[in-house]
Amino acid sequence: MLDPSDRNDLIDGEAAGRARGNTVERVFLHLKDGILSGRYAPGQRLIEADLTVELAVSRGPLREAFRKLTSEGLVESVPNRGAIVRRLSHQQTQELFQIRGALEVLAARLASENIGLPGVKARFEQAVAPIWSDAPRNLGMTYLDENRIFHQAVADISGNEQLAVLCRQMQLPLIMLQLSGTLTPETLALSNKEHRQIAAAILAGDAKGAARGMEAHLERARRFADGLPRGIFRTAD
Repeated sequence: MLDPSDRNDLIDGEAAGRARGNTVERVFLHLKDGILSGRYAPGQRLIEADLTVELAVSRGPLREAFRKLTSEGLVESVPNRGAIVRRLSHQQTQELFQIRGALEVLAARLASENIGLPGVKARFEQAVAPIWSDAPRNLGMTYLDENRIFHQAVADISGNEQLAVLCRQMQLPLIMLQLSGTLTPETLALSNKEHRQIAAAILAGDAKGAARGMEAHLERARRFADGLPRGIFRTAD
């Protein structure tokens, strides 16, 4: 049995552990939001000395947050440079599009088959509501968020939790951030039109139509990325 002093030490240790864990999570979420919102650009160094001051934390929690970001594929550790926001190579981008194509076509089909289940249609309609706005799409974060939310909403109503997790890991935000400087209003308008067609098929329970629409949408995006200047991509190691 612990004596009172040992018990107090144990309680203090647990409290310190929770506080450290909360600090790591706070830093992790701040940096993740910064990456996904474009405050930290692909290829940008995350400088420890600056971030410890900005976030008022020590290097320990910051480095733990870096490790969590690395495990999610958002950050990479480069010798002699430290933590860097991940910048995809041309080959990596093409490979991710190929994987996303297979996963999201399946997600669209399953979503269409599940749309009649209680609460699913309302949840999907609420998530994708921005796609029906006729406001011009711009090159800022508003459209990047709209695009990310649409694709994840399809996966989220697929009824397959593992599929939804895999879709979330396919680095769509990183791809879009890296390509954002090449997207024109016309490109965004076409993408939105395709989103509407896919959503309409899902809402109608048209599994084949939704799958075909998603396949064509992602294949067009893959070809678009494939034709871009190689300078926007990371140089292959």
